[in-house]
Amino acid sequence: MMIKANPLWQCSLLAASLTSVIWLSSVTATAAEKLDVLKNETPINAPANPDAIGKIPAGFHFIEPGYLTVATSATNSPPLALLASDNKTRIGSDPDIARLLADSLGLKLRLVPASWEDWPLGIAAGRYDVAMFNIAVTEERKKKFDFATYRSDNHAFSVKANSPIAAINSPKDVAGKRIIVASGTNQERILLSWDQQNREKGLAPVEPIYLTDDASATLSLLSGRADAMFGPHSIAAWKVASRGQTKLVGNGPFRAWVAVTTKKGNGLAPALQTALDGTIAGGQYQQVLQRWGEQDEAIAHSTVNPQGIVY
Repeated sequence: MMIKANPLWQCSLLAASLTSVIWLSSVTATAAEKLDVLKNETPINAPANPDAIGKIPAGFHFIEPGYLTVATSATNSPPLALLASDNKTRIGSDPDIARLLADSLGLKLRLVPASWEDWPLGIAAGRYDVAMFNIAVTEERKKKFDFATYRSDNHAFSVKANSPIAAINSPKDVAGKRIIVASGTNQERILLSWDQQNREKGLAPVEPIYLTDDASATLSLLSGRADAMFGPHSIAAWKVASRGQTKLVGNGPFRAWVAVTTKKGNGLAPALQTALDGTIAGGQYQQVLQRWGEQDEAIAHSTVNPQGIVY
């Protein structure tokens, strides 16, 4: 399995790497302010957006009338999703953006915690109006789903703070290493592709370690049962800034568009796009990213079904 070159991602890789370094320096200096989760439990709301409401297809049937039903991660993976101090309310940047969408569309928000493996079937079967799992747009996924972008994410490699590993930026850097990765993700496909390239050159194979629970993954990394973790940049950067037990050592080859995901052809994507653009213009979008330390992943405007990663 080989990844086809994509000029869009190649051009953005250097910029993404430089941005990561600059952002990490600033977030560490102000970690106490940015990573105060208790402050982040206060909802950020947006006004109803008549333009977005007007783009909801005539006769569109939401899963639950009057609500935007959003599938989001059931795991504790800050800053994307986690439990609030009441141990039942879902908070995080994805739930926050979901609330802005519901407000803008004149709806109430219904969050449904789910597993990563469940969202594609759940959308196709009509259990959710949209899914928000830090889902990256790929050309393959565009065959079954429509997207409205809301962040630009760079995949990141992280290791223990005292690890001798200084950099992971290319296939040869993962040869012979034990790397934690989630199944069914773009990161897994990148890792397995790099491993295939290494095997063809006679380099030592990589050992993928599949763990879906973030706490278990972190424990495995810190205990030395894994050499590195490969996942979303925002999660990796959050751990560095909030705990200081890990460090970032490199990025994957792609800058990915993260998008609100809905069923192909249902007509909802333009309404979602307009709702997102309204919150960008109104500043609520920036408030969400600021308090979850994701400013470097901000977009200037939402796009429906942009060019996705090609494998």
